[in-house]
Amino acid sequence: MTRTARTVVLAVVTSLLIGVAVAYTLHAAGRSESGPRQELSEVTLDAPGRIVFRTTMAGTGRDHLAAVPLSDTGKDDGKDNRRISPTSCLVFHATKGTGVCLKLANAALHTYNAVILDNRLLPVDSREMAGTPSRARVSPSGRLVAWTSFVGGESYAGLDFSTRTAILDRRTDTLHNNLEEFSIIRDGKPYKAADVNIWGVTFAADDNRFYATVATDGHRHLAEGDLAARTLRTLRDNVECPSLSPDGTKLAYKKRVDGTDPSRPWKLFTLDLATGRETPTAETRTLDDQAEWLDDGTVLYNLPGDLRADVWSVRADGTGTPSLVLRHALTPAVLRP
Repeated sequence: MTRTARTVVLAVVTSLLIGVAVAYTLHAAGRSESGPRQELSEVTLDAPGRIVFRTTMAGTGRDHLAAVPLSDTGKDDGKDNRRISPTSCLVFHATKGTGVCLKLANAALHTYNAVILDNRLLPVDSREMAGTPSRARVSPSGRLVAWTSFVGGESYAGLDFSTRTAILDRRTDTLHNNLEEFSIIRDGKPYKAADVNIWGVTFAADDNRFYATVATDGHRHLAEGDLAARTLRTLRDNVECPSLSPDGTKLAYKKRVDGTDPSRPWKLFTLDLATGRETPTAETRTLDDQAEWLDDGTVLYNLPGDLRADVWSVRADGTGTPSLVLRHALTPAVLRP
C-alpha cells in the first residue's frame, strides 16, 4: 500500500470513529433529556428532616442531587415533589453541612474525582480518585470524608477486583490515600498479604474510630479502624459495607448467603455491637449497597427499580416488612439535627 493510500485509509477510519463518537454522544444526550423537563433549584444541607439523594428520574435533572422531606416519602408513583439541584453525582453522602460527591472528571481519560461540597452543594475541595466510584461516607461531625473506588474489576461479587479507599481529614487537610497502608491485626496478630482490599468505611462520632471491610485470603472481615494509630483490627467474618447507626450501637451490612444469585449474593443484616448478636432483616431480596440509617431502628438501602434503583426501608430488629421510601433514587443521605 502506497503512502498516499495509507493516508486516505487513515482519514476514512478517523472520520468513521468521529462519526460514531458524535452519534453516541447525541444518543446519550437524547436519552438523558427524555422524560419531563425538570426545573433545577437550590438544595442545601442545613435543613434536618430531609433526604438528599441522586435522582434517576428521566429528564433533564437525571443523576443530579435532589432533596425530599421525610414527610413526603413513600409515594409509589414517584411524585414526591423532589427539589433537584444543578449538582450531579454518581455516588453521594452528607452530614452536618458537608457532602462528598464522586463524579466523572474527564470522560476521555476515564478519570474521577472525589469532590467535597459545602452546605450549598458548592465544591470546596477536589481529590483525584484511583479508579471508578463505589462507596462514600462523611463522619457524623462532617470532619472526615471517605471514598472507595474500583481500580480493577467492577463488582464485589467475585474475586477478580481491586479497591482503593481513602480518608480525608478536612480539619488538618491530611489525606490517608490508601488504607491498605494501615497496619492490619487479624485474629489478634499482625497480618500482611498482597491480596488485601479495603472498602466501605463508616465513621463513629469521635472522628477517629471507624469500621470497614477488609478482604484477604478469600475472607471478608468486619474491621475496626483507628485513624490516629493507623490500624485495622478484624472483628468477624462475612461482613461487607458496614454502616453505623446514629447512636453508635449497631451496624447494618450486606452478608453473603448461600443459594442466592452469584452476581448479588448478599442479604441485609444488622449487628448489635455490645452483644455481638447478628440479626437478619425482614428484607428477603438480595442487594448490593452500603446502607444508610433513617433513625436508630430503621435502615435505608437501594434495590433495582425501573429507572435504575429505588430506596427502601426495613426495621433493624428483624421485625415488620420492607417499605418503599423513594422511587428512582440512589445513595440517600439523611440530614439530621
